Amino acid sequence: MSGKIWGGRFSQDTNELVEQFSSSVQFDQRLYAHDILGSIAHARMLAKVGVISKDDFASIEAGLEQIKAQIEAGELEWSVQLEDVHMNIESRLTDLVGDAGKRLHTGRSRNDQIATDIRLYLRDAIGEIQHALLQVQVGLAEVAEAQADTIMPGFTHMQVAQPITFGHHMLAWNEMLERDFSRLTDCAKRMNVCPLGSAALAGTSFAIDREMTAKELGFDYPSANSLDAVADRDFMIEFTAAASLLMVHLSRMAEEMILWSTDAFDFVDLGDAFCTGSSIMPQKKNPDMAELVRGKTSRVNGHLHGLLMLMKGQPLTYNRDNQEDKEMLFDSIDTCLVCLQVYSEMIPQMLVKKDKLYAAAQGGYATATDLADYLVRKQVPFRDAHEIVGKTVNHAIEQDCTLDALPLSAMQQFCSAIEEDVFDVLTLEGSVNARDHIGGTAPARVLAAAKTAKRQLATKIKQFA
Repeated sequence: MSGKIWGGRFSQDTNELVEQFSSSVQFDQRLYAHDILGSIAHARMLAKVGVISKDDFASIEAGLEQIKAQIEAGELEWSVQLEDVHMNIESRLTDLVGDAGKRLHTGRSRNDQIATDIRLYLRDAIGEIQHALLQVQVGLAEVAEAQADTIMPGFTHMQVAQPITFGHHMLAWNEMLERDFSRLTDCAKRMNVCPLGSAALAGTSFAIDREMTAKELGFDYPSANSLDAVADRDFMIEFTAAASLLMVHLSRMAEEMILWSTDAFDFVDLGDAFCTGSSIMPQKKNPDMAELVRGKTSRVNGHLHGLLMLMKGQPLTYNRDNQEDKEMLFDSIDTCLVCLQVYSEMIPQMLVKKDKLYAAAQGGYATATDLADYLVRKQVPFRDAHEIVGKTVNHAIEQDCTLDALPLSAMQQFCSAIEEDVFDVLTLEGSVNARDHIGGTAPARVLAAAKTAKRQLATKIKQFA
């Protein structure tokens, strides 16, 4: 059982197929930096409490730093026989520093080691995702500011409903992402608990200082229960749930950009750099990047379901099933990051076709609600006003014209309260300007909201500097 740290109990070598089947080093090697960080903190604590000597700690720290440099230079040969990132690093450390390397694992287990590594890794990954998310939000706020008075149709049921501004629509996307940012912050706070020192499941008989290692690694405090600490993967599920919602939002944005870039809508041009062509139809310009974001959403949503199913029947404490959690987590992180990076460049370069948007807003009798509101201000009960406007719209349809193109006399046949000033509310400009309140689509409000968003985002970005 050469090379197996647990080989003392066994009399036969591990089947080669089993070694391949059970190895995780192919994917968990990306945890190397956090594994080394946790090991140095653990060794420093062991030296402080007198479990290992200061000389051993110095050798361990120097050896681990050397291994980190070798990994980053591509010089470390990862071994499937050593199973995982932990044992590959520990084996190399022993080769470098001898018996001191064998003392590193005193008072811990791979169970609390991996639980610590993943929390350290995911904490950093959440920071990367949040930083990328902020870049997208800044792009949205800048487009909103530039297009604060660009009128477009707002839709319900994919039918023209009321006039809004393009800037208002961008800020709606920003609100969705703002909630995603907040959820990631909550997740990071809840997971910032240190499992190290829980050992295999019951803690350790050595007089360790768990507060020291927690502080050393930037955790808020050590975990309160050793059983839960090594078995808990809630934080991974919570992150993937937040990531799934983020991807759903990115997918909804993608869907609108795809629709808007079609000839039927022709609201925006996503730019040649973010589209591709057809292998057979030379005229095609396809919004493939947006389509890929929409498609990749299914990966992250699937990983959430996978993690839930992975954990649903596991008894306490650690089970080897949990080797399967990391690939789902890693892919969720990678997918979110690349989609955000694409959006951060694509959205600011999106060409907004103001004339096409304005023309589309003129269809669908989008100012009908404004006419109803006008009648209410003339003391007509809303339900009566609703019916009057419905009849007026039907008449306009018969005449094949817009509401503001109807003669005053034609409108007055449905309600005598309608006067010349009605035309002030039937224009698209009058409609959007009338919604001058917090959260409304009035250009002045949109402009102010965009500037506020930019200030708030700039403050957040400083945290990542």
